[in-house]
Amino acid sequence: MDIPVTITDKALKEIQHIKSNKNIPEQYGLRIGVKGAGCAGVNFVLGFDTPKDDDVTYALPHVAVYIAKKDTMYLIGLVLDFYEGDDAKGFLFSHPDQDEKA
Repeated sequence: MDIPVTITDKALKEIQHIKSNKNIPEQYGLRIGVKGAGCAGVNFVLGFDTPKDDDVTYALPHVAVYIAKKDTMYLIGLVLDFYEGDDAKGFLFSHPDQDEKA
């Protein structure tokens, strides 16, 4: 099964960098999910965690990705990127299909 989120090479490198340099335990993987899936929309969440019973696990180079089954429909087509500029740096979630329609 394909991962519902596209993770750019730049984001994947940063995830691998954080995991190896912040003493994240080996059994932890990247959790991608949603919070507040109601009328006001959703907020995407990102962090390191262990797998849960209701997760689908995806194997990426040097890191596992955990997504709760209930969050999958909100994540389909989403792109996770990493931005690093003079003004800020951090992970960015975008939905190219929605961006094109705006």
